Amino acid sequence: MTKNKTLRNALESGKLFTAMAAHNPLAAKLAEEAGFGGIWGSGFELSASYAVPDANILSMGTHLEMMRAIASVVSIPLIADIDTGFGNAVNVHYVVPQYEAAGASAIVMEDKTFPKDTSLRTDGRQELVRTEEFQGKIAAACAARRDSDFVVVARVEALIAGLGQAEAIRRGLAYAEAGADAILIHSKQKTPDEILDFVTAWPAKVPLVLVPTAYPQLSEADIERLRKVGIVIYGNHAIRAAVGAMRKVFRQIRAEGGIRAVDPLLPSVKDIIELQGDASMRAVESNFLR
Repeated sequence: MTKNKTLRNALESGKLFTAMAAHNPLAAKLAEEAGFGGIWGSGFELSASYAVPDANILSMGTHLEMMRAIASVVSIPLIADIDTGFGNAVNVHYVVPQYEAAGASAIVMEDKTFPKDTSLRTDGRQELVRTEEFQGKIAAACAARRDSDFVVVARVEALIAGLGQAEAIRRGLAYAEAGADAILIHSKQKTPDEILDFVTAWPAKVPLVLVPTAYPQLSEADIERLRKVGIVIYGNHAIRAAVGAMRKVFRQIRAEGGIRAVDPLLPSVKDIIELQGDASMRAVESNFLR
């Protein structure tokens, strides 16, 4: 079964599909190792790894090549976060086949203006495009895909922009009508109440996607009981875990003037070499080096 079919079947099964964010292939391999169903090719994480804001500063080419690198080392589906689609419907129609060819099984595109501002930033600039314009972008994405199992997800930012539940539902239904396979509804409230109200009110059969970054108390068991959510995405936990671990280790080394105490606490060099695929390379050497 292809990765695309795996994701498509998961959406149609009614069983919750889990995706962990990754900003590079190593993070993606660790997510697969941990048992997540898929990888979230996070624009936020990739921007953070370059130490630039999540505001369309990195080029599409930079993001696309990282998605290609990630897809090449995991056997689970990759959901690519393409922000606003890098332009209008014409750009989207060009971009989607590039991501499909790079190995992504889905794209998520949000209804903000370009350049976007990151959703969870306090007092961020959250401006949305016209509903009709975004419908055209969704329709262009669906028309451009080569494999009918490739998933197109429309991300509704109306709650982030403070426009309320009615506008969020109106936009979600419009995007589903344009062909979206799933609707990602995002919230920055610190409790899940706003999201739970939206899910309860959602009238369509098109599955929802949640990113519970701001409301971590909502568990997978809670989400499954809603019976309307197809995918849960952990949107930035890889980069946050990496930053936390590196900051702690770096500070300890400086405080102690060496690595003697910290070294036993770290994964071994052997572990890292194994994650790099050393065994596969040795097999190639054995078979083909003359």
